[in-house]
Order: sequence, then structure tokens, then C-alpha cells
Amino acid sequence: MKIVQSKPALTNVAAAALTFASLVFTGCNDTGKAAATPANFTIGINNHYLDHPECLFTDTRFPFETGDAEKTKQMDTLVKNLLLEKSVETSIHVSRYTVAPAGTRYAPRFCYGHREVTGINSFTPVEVTNGFKETKVTYSYTMKEVPVWADSHDVQAAFPAMARATTSQATDTITLAQSPVGWQVPD
Repeated sequence: MKIVQSKPALTNVAAAALTFASLVFTGCNDTGKAAATPANFTIGINNHYLDHPECLFTDTRFPFETGDAEKTKQMDTLVKNLLLEKSVETSIHVSRYTVAPAGTRYAPRFCYGHREVTGINSFTPVEVTNGFKETKVTYSYTMKEVPVWADSHDVQAAFPAMARATTSQATDTITLAQSPVGWQVPD
């Protein structure tokens, strides 16, 4: 018995190979998601900040002890908003903070939302750096998914940088690198 392979099967294999090759090469061109456009930059920045929220603390671990008056004032606002609990060690003049049940969702970093781009203000010409096409993008943003405690007047007064970020439109600059799936923030 002789097995005969039909021409349509070969044609389908050749078509699939051509399609794959065109997708690979198109990903490197300045078309579609890889084009240096404000819309593509917005997508890349927003995707990055969905996984990188803004937080009050980057290196604080709980339980946390401090004798610093300014830090105590900040932490006391989180106590007042039921996110932390406080005990005082009078003999060594420190306050000890632990996470309250309502604060476990936010501890230890106490993130208060993520950035969402509202506009691309400017970007530098695309240049090759470390083998990748890169640009520096200046953008405006607002904060999204801000928890109720971050809107508290006391917390905003204690953490002015968070207050500015959550109550007004802000501007920042970020580096983006071109990839086959679009523009991304290099890690």
C-alpha cells in the first residue's frame, strides 16, 4: 500500500511557515503595537503600573518600632484609621506597631493604588540602547483604585507625597523599550 501526500497538505504547511515568518519579522518593524506612538506608549506604561502599585512603604516590616517623632506621627494616623495597632515601650521611648485585622489586606507596604496614564506629553527620539530600541516618555497620570483609608484627611496630611499622587494629576518620566509584543518598561 502506497501512501500519497496531497498537495493541499504541503500548501498548508508552507502557508503556516510563511505566516509564522511574517509574524516574527513584523514584530521587529515599526508597525502595530511596536510603533513609537503615544497610544502604544500609554498601553505599555499602564500595563507596567497594573503590576507596580504605589505604596507608602518599600522597606518597612511589621512589627515596626520607632522613637522618631515624625515617623510616630505618620504611623499613628494609620492606627487612627484602624490599619495598625500600637503599643508603647515607655522604658526605651519607642512605639511598637503591628498590623491590625483591617490592615492585613494592605500590609506590609500599604499600597494605595496604581497609576493610569491620562496623556503622553513628550518622548525622545527612539535610540538603540543595550541592543533595544528605547525612548524616554514624559506622561501625565492619575491614581486608580485608591482605597478609602488613603482618602482620609489625616493620612493625606501625614503622607504628603501620597496626597499629591491621589488627589491631583501628576507628571513623570519613564523609559520604554520596544519588544515584539509592544512597548514595555525594562526591568
